[in-house]
Amino acid sequence: MTDSGYRADPDNYCYRHPQRQSFVLCQRCLRTICPECQTPLPVGVICPECLDAQQKAATQQQKVTRMPRRRAAARSDRPIVTYTLIGVTSFFYLLGLIPGGFGDLVQNTLLFWAPAAYTQPWRLVTVTLVHLSLWHIVLNMLALWAMGRSLEPLLGRGRFLALYLLSALGGSVLTALIAPGTPVAGASGAVWGLLGAMFVIGRHIGANVTAIAVLLGLNLVISFLPGGNIAWQAHIGGGLVGALIGFIFAKTRAVRQRRTQVWLLIAVGAGLLALLAVPVLVYG
Repeated sequence: MTDSGYRADPDNYCYRHPQRQSFVLCQRCLRTICPECQTPLPVGVICPECLDAQQKAATQQQKVTRMPRRRAAARSDRPIVTYTLIGVTSFFYLLGLIPGGFGDLVQNTLLFWAPAAYTQPWRLVTVTLVHLSLWHIVLNMLALWAMGRSLEPLLGRGRFLALYLLSALGGSVLTALIAPGTPVAGASGAVWGLLGAMFVIGRHIGANVTAIAVLLGLNLVISFLPGGNIAWQAHIGGGLVGALIGFIFAKTRAVRQRRTQVWLLIAVGAGLLALLAVPVLVYG
């Protein structure tokens, strides 16, 4: 084609290559473009100048909207509940060290003892705030920190807190059922609940849970060692409830199942509280 053809009818020629005839228009500016100048889009094609402008606009939009979203997502992934639980538990441990009888009063008010739990129900979960030695709290908080950093971002803060508290409740309830006269202190039941949930959820999503299974087995053996002064009832109760809650979470992940999930968690809590009536009926 010649330049005279372009001058006579420019709409039929590429605006960047006047010697090339074409009948394809850029979808944005509606100017004619040849195959070399065409960039396919889901609907139609676009010319190089419009493509460049579109990319610049998209870059600016990313700076305005996408980057803050990434920063917000990063903040939401921080295990705030885990850090809060560690901080609160450590604070009450330090309170228990205050001499003059105040520390003993704090511990005796918060630890779990089945006969007192019926009139002071907070003991069912405040047992997690009482630790009898430095190694006791260090090991439990280290386990909470290690598992909370993985589980809390996966489950969300509300679900993670529910798992922790219901597992602690499960440990207290099984202690009341099996050893109602045994005082219990420590967050081991709640920590075992995290282990149980992590095992079940890991199996459900196809993760390698061998290390978790080994850890559960070792802790189970240690719990039954003679002379260890370990409340194995709380460990087993917390682990079983944690596994049950992990199963609930794994089976109700869809958004449409959120209400079902909440009601199932409420049912678990109500069922555990109902089991507290058994020691009263059995032991009077």
